Amino acid sequence: MMELKTPAELDAVEAAGKIVADVLSALREHAAPGVTPRQLDALAADLIAGTGARPSFLGYHPSSAPTPYPAVICASVNDAVVHGIPGRARLRDGDLLSVDLAVHLDGWCADAAFSTVIGRADPRDVALIETTERALAAGIAAAVPGARMGDVAHAIGVVGRADGYGLLAGHGGHGVGREMHEAPHVPNEGRAGRGLILRPGLVIAIEPMLLAGGADDYSPDPDGWTLRTADGSRAAHAEHTIAITDGGPRVLTAGRPTG
Repeated sequence: MMELKTPAELDAVEAAGKIVADVLSALREHAAPGVTPRQLDALAADLIAGTGARPSFLGYHPSSAPTPYPAVICASVNDAVVHGIPGRARLRDGDLLSVDLAVHLDGWCADAAFSTVIGRADPRDVALIETTERALAAGIAAAVPGARMGDVAHAIGVVGRADGYGLLAGHGGHGVGREMHEAPHVPNEGRAGRGLILRPGLVIAIEPMLLAGGADDYSPDPDGWTLRTADGSRAAHAEHTIAITDGGPRVLTAGRPTG
């Protein structure tokens, strides 16, 4: 069920969003060659513990997954697009790391993600991340009252396709509020002028996931969570939780790292 939020409820989501942004910023500072994703996960757990919030991914068990998610963050490396489980393998110079985090605070959730290159960056990875961020910005700019969900999807897809990237098949953003994943679905590609009319009070996570190889296909890992590009190419992921307001889109996870 889709729920429009009151101004006070938007403020509550934004309070959760500030924690998400602050923790992601700390993880970006600590991500370096030799650090493991599991160490980043432990850091996130420690930082969240002092805020009164709880990590939304930990223990999350949708019907599509074989087991509950076992970590605080999703940490996806290189050809892993999303939902990577933090492991013990040390990050290496030149790795492309994507980190996704959601928290609940006082019953309200916010969700955001960023991608970055560890150490020395290949210009191709930098371009991939920059385009993913531009696709996110385009989607946010299109999220105004009276527009349709197809306008958001079209704006994202145009940016990604223009640079020859793939878009993770069947995946996109989602509503956010009392739950981490609520209605409506937010596609990353679509036809302008179609779909749900955007109304003030709607809170959504917009999250383009771009695949460097140009194809949209993916394959799941045996863990049932990690999704990898089918061709082994690298991927990037960027996400903000936003609200539709009479004054335009309001970013509720402002301060999240951008690369």
